[in-house]
Amino acid sequence: MKEHAKVPKASPVPAAELNAFQIEAIGLFVKAAAVLSVPRPAGLVYGLLFATPQPLNLDEMCALLNTSRGGTWEGLDWLRQMGAIERVYVPGARKDHYRAEVNLRQLAQGLLRLRLEPHLQNAPENLRRWSQAIDPDHPQAAFQKDRINKVDNWHRVLAELLPLVKQVTAE
Repeated sequence: MKEHAKVPKASPVPAAELNAFQIEAIGLFVKAAAVLSVPRPAGLVYGLLFATPQPLNLDEMCALLNTSRGGTWEGLDWLRQMGAIERVYVPGARKDHYRAEVNLRQLAQGLLRLRLEPHLQNAPENLRRWSQAIDPDHPQAAFQKDRINKVDNWHRVLAELLPLVKQVTAE
């Protein structure tokens, strides 16, 4: 009987480690993401990039955050759409590398564009449908109309304020 040579098992790739500063930053931005209704993966990725001096690629982020490529990519994509990260050239690297945008005005503009503007644009149609849902014979019809009027007023105020907020963040 012929013996086969034992093939050594591949040693596991050592897990990348975060330092205490990075861990705290990631925690802070995950909490901020929750408050702002931003996807959690975006908070994870932004926190890591914010607290890391060198640009990172997707695989490095996955290793450091111990997250899947899909989840990490979701965070990257959301941050890219918001303008919260930028792709940077790393000489000799074939993979895309990213770093955090730290200009508060640019971050605020991106958040307004992705979170508030779509709601303001859809508000008239949503209010129209909501108004049609009122049964005029219902005992609370007057109350319901009053509430819709309140939301309509809020919409108008926000629609007037948004250009001012954009102007402040652009300066």
